[in-house]
Amino acid sequence: MTGALTLYRSSIGKKAVMAITGMIGIAYVLVHMLGNLKIFEGPEQFNAYAEFLRTVGEPAIPRAGLLWLVRLVLLAAVILHVTAAYQLTRMDWAGRTTRYAQWHPVQASFASRTMRWGGVILLLFVIYHLLHFTFGTVHPEFRRGDAYHNVIAGFQVWWVSIFYIAAMGALGLHIYHGFWSMFQTLGLNNATYNRLLRGLALLFGLGIAAGFVSVPIAVLAGFLR
Repeated sequence: MTGALTLYRSSIGKKAVMAITGMIGIAYVLVHMLGNLKIFEGPEQFNAYAEFLRTVGEPAIPRAGLLWLVRLVLLAAVILHVTAAYQLTRMDWAGRTTRYAQWHPVQASFASRTMRWGGVILLLFVIYHLLHFTFGTVHPEFRRGDAYHNVIAGFQVWWVSIFYIAAMGALGLHIYHGFWSMFQTLGLNNATYNRLLRGLALLFGLGIAAGFVSVPIAVLAGFLR
């Protein structure tokens, strides 16, 4: 335990924590995105899928028990991820004895330069998203047990859809840079196939974002109703 704490206090340890928790987050959003696409199969199939998430594991596991377990693991991962990111930022600032007289990004990509702000936007979005679609506290037409209706009615409010699409753009950038950085942090990158890894990271980030935004766009276009 002492060795683990000593490692975590270093920047390498914090980056490793961010990489591992990032993998947990990426796995979750991929499964979540694929589940969201079931809405194109219609209300019965989508509501059946939503009910399956609540009943999986019964009767050995209480109703929604596994779902809450996943949520708690994800919450722990998010807390560790955000904490490590904040601490790394403080370490970065503390390591600068003087401010840059003139700063020009040479190798840093747009995704890497907006990583911190994108993370803040995503954290705020997740809180709103849970209040909107999970708990229904900010959803004026929320119907418990009717996930299809909740999604359609929610995204028919144009500003909600715009906010969602913008947040998914931030998510795509975050995943692109995080996916690439994960390989660097864990020492898995190699000059021979770095370009391939960057390409995979880009495709993965775009694919995740496109999958998520396809739902509000389909609702606004009247394809889903």
